[in-house]
Amino acid sequence: MALIGFVANFDDLSTDRGYQFRFRCDKCGNGFMTQFKPSTLGMAQSLLNVAGSFLGGMGNLGNAAYEVQRAVGGKVHDAALAEASEEARPAFRQCTRCGKWVCAEVCWNAKANQCEDCAPDFHEQLAANQAQAKADAAREQLQAGARQVNYVEGVDLSADAYVAAPSAATNLQPKKLTCAGCGATLKEGAKFCGECGQAVAPAGPKACGKCGTLTESKFCPECGTKI
Repeated sequence: MALIGFVANFDDLSTDRGYQFRFRCDKCGNGFMTQFKPSTLGMAQSLLNVAGSFLGGMGNLGNAAYEVQRAVGGKVHDAALAEASEEARPAFRQCTRCGKWVCAEVCWNAKANQCEDCAPDFHEQLAANQAQAKADAAREQLQAGARQVNYVEGVDLSADAYVAAPSAATNLQPKKLTCAGCGATLKEGAKFCGECGQAVAPAGPKACGKCGTLTESKFCPECGTKI
């Protein structure tokens, strides 16, 4: 059998009905499907099987066809492969530098007459490098800007110093106390108002003088009496 070119990367999709092959690009994996070529032996076997089912008890005809296909099917298959390779060849190019077969539409650099692995397309590489350079520059600028911010101002960086994590109590704002007479803000622990001199009532709920309901409001929520 003569040497068949362009058969390094292909899928054999042949069946007993006929022959078909899919050739693939060595770079991107894109494929070219050849046309299906019916097998005359496969058709003959089907006809013999049908005849055997009609005649009854003559299924040996199908087995005979199978034996005939085994005897000569190899040569027919090889011929179909050679024909399919010639059909697919125009869709591919072989690189003289690395020897790979690549698809002509995507992976072939026609200007350099080589595959794009050996001779990358200048404009494609320029566009890719330009986009990568912008991404790298943006990352570097963000890092440079972040370095200019002082994130530890006022933090004690001595060896024995530690920054304590804030607790829930730390985040609570202390409740402001106001004078019941003039509304002025009272200092913590004061017994008299510094603005009007009124005595500061002890903290906590007060009993309504009319109905006895305990409340921290200025008016009783039950009877409406001013506390």
